[in-house]
Amino acid sequence: MPAPSHIPAPTPSSPFAHLLSPLDLGPFTVRNRLVMGSMHTGLEDRAEDLPRLAEFLGERARGGAGLIITGGYSPDRSGRLTAHARPFDARTAGRHRLITRTVHEHDGRILLQILHAGRYAAHLLAASASATKAPISPLRARRLSSVGIGRLIRSYAATAARAVEAGYDGVEIMGSEGYLLNQFLAPRTNHRRDRWGKEAAGRRALPLAVAAAVRAALGPDRLLSYRISLLDLVEDGQDWEETLALAHGLVAAGVDVLSTGIGWHEARVPTIATSVPRAAFVPVTARLREAVDVPVVASNRVHEPHLAEQVLARGDADLVSMARPFLADPELPRKLAQNRAREVVACIACNQSCLDRVFVGEEASCLVNPRAARETQLRLVPVPAHRALRVAVVGAGPAGLEAAVAAGSRGHRVTLFEAGQELGGQFLLAARVPGKEDYALALDSWRSRLLAAGVGVRLGVRAELTDLTGYDEIILATGVRPREIALPWIGASPTASERGPRVISYAQLLAGQAEAGRRVAIIGAGGIGVDVAEFLVAASPSPTLDAVAWRERWGIGDPAVHRGGLGTPAPGGAAPSGRTVHLLQRSEGRIGTGLGRTTGWVHRAELRHAGVDQRSGVRYVGVEAGGLRIRQDGTEQLLEVDTVVVCAGQESVRELEVPLRSLAEGGAGPRVHLIGGAERAAQLDAQRAIRQAVEVVAAL
Repeated sequence: MPAPSHIPAPTPSSPFAHLLSPLDLGPFTVRNRLVMGSMHTGLEDRAEDLPRLAEFLGERARGGAGLIITGGYSPDRSGRLTAHARPFDARTAGRHRLITRTVHEHDGRILLQILHAGRYAAHLLAASASATKAPISPLRARRLSSVGIGRLIRSYAATAARAVEAGYDGVEIMGSEGYLLNQFLAPRTNHRRDRWGKEAAGRRALPLAVAAAVRAALGPDRLLSYRISLLDLVEDGQDWEETLALAHGLVAAGVDVLSTGIGWHEARVPTIATSVPRAAFVPVTARLREAVDVPVVASNRVHEPHLAEQVLARGDADLVSMARPFLADPELPRKLAQNRAREVVACIACNQSCLDRVFVGEEASCLVNPRAARETQLRLVPVPAHRALRVAVVGAGPAGLEAAVAAGSRGHRVTLFEAGQELGGQFLLAARVPGKEDYALALDSWRSRLLAAGVGVRLGVRAELTDLTGYDEIILATGVRPREIALPWIGASPTASERGPRVISYAQLLAGQAEAGRRVAIIGAGGIGVDVAEFLVAASPSPTLDAVAWRERWGIGDPAVHRGGLGTPAPGGAAPSGRTVHLLQRSEGRIGTGLGRTTGWVHRAELRHAGVDQRSGVRYVGVEAGGLRIRQDGTEQLLEVDTVVVCAGQESVRELEVPLRSLAEGGAGPRVHLIGGAERAAQLDAQRAIRQAVEVVAAL
């Protein structure tokens, strides 16, 4: 199938010639090697949300995705992720024709993913290979009987047949991430002594039987993909010999494509967080590709187009799966084909608006693209030239940058004012934290998109009222400043020879305006305090930039030697930087409870590994020549430090608000909008700030 006319075909000299080239895939050809990987958005579970899901997926097809995989749908009631979800029954399948029709209208290809949650199911019908309980689930799953297994195989086949009736181009069987089929494969969760367990051949009998049944149900004209776990990263996972035997068995059963998966959800090794090195798991994908004769899909942190091109050019994989990057930018393939790679909205792998929300039962979206999964609700409609407004955006942090780009893309005449010499605000600081280097990609994207949207940028200009005259709309995105706290000097006035610890703000530290010594106390253990602690203790260069050292740190080994690829983590107890760091918070309880659900545990593990002293319920008495004096559990103690970094919250910067609103009184002046940290400083919520920016601009 030739590339559609609305998406240019790549030239041999294209920097993405491999990524954008067509590929014969089973019964059909895909227009490029970019797969939009499966991700649950929360729109899959209710019939009334299917039009929104169709628009979400259709926009990705319109943007040029070569192959789209839906979120997971269960073949029966026991396999549902949640109690309120519906299996892919006949009634559900009929409604899905809207989805397949929408995708096909834009020359896309789409597979339905069939996913049985196994012991990850959050309801009383949960069933698994054996009666076990996952550490991330409150429920114990029952053991599937032999009769139940036979019924389950038929349910998989029936689901595949319904997918064909609904217009899908095929299905993907989820056999990775620790879901049911993966549970049957691993000694960790399969303790059976019958034909469905006992030895490795028995443990893979169910996945192979399911694949064969689904192949028969699909017929020859539909694609069958299987998501295979290459590294379980849990104790008693599969070894490499077992994984290869499974792969060969799947190909013999009629699987057209092997899509790689890394790590179980319960694994205590990060696999997709922003601190995971880019392409960290591609070497094991390359080993699979050498061993099988069907196309292989690489995944997990192959999220940047130039990196994906390198993976394909080396022959490490045939396609690349990107899930969250398609949340961030539905037009990713189109932009690459149009030589607009610098305008791709960069995924920063933060998980804040996608996975963190899904795992608490909320709808997914995207921090850098709040329209994701809200396409029918949040539209940026272009305006004709005669209705274009003069818009001033004050402040070039994330909220201001997004507001300026969104307004410019609608056709308004936009000027962006920034008092500093660089764009980015708090994202500039975040990008300097080890493990958050991808934030710099987001800033590069905003800079390019400002230019493409025709936004005028005035750096080094602290906007005054005189600068803002003549505008129809003014968007104040002036952000925040660090909150100062009083730390009194203890004792008599210090003499010239007495020097207490240097007290600095997190902004001074991360901006390079001040340096920390070898012994540091951090006041405030919220997200910024944790970031500062990691900044102070991390090795240089950042472990995120050294995949070999990172794998050693987390104990990721060769699956041919270590079952599940889980070896022994590098010993901890001391900061690689050589610093001694105390992380202090006023509130009682564990540090880091407000961090993201899917990434907070990673940060806490890094702090423990580096030997960071973490204390709760701390009161700050003051500073003296020897350091910082604190009170904890009714007892005073001197922390011998040379630097105190204050991470005690922020205050909104909005001095312009009152004079601007006074100008607007009576309707003679511009309308004034307050967004982001300028509107509310609490928790430095970039997700809320960027969403506000788009909502305000959509309403102009």
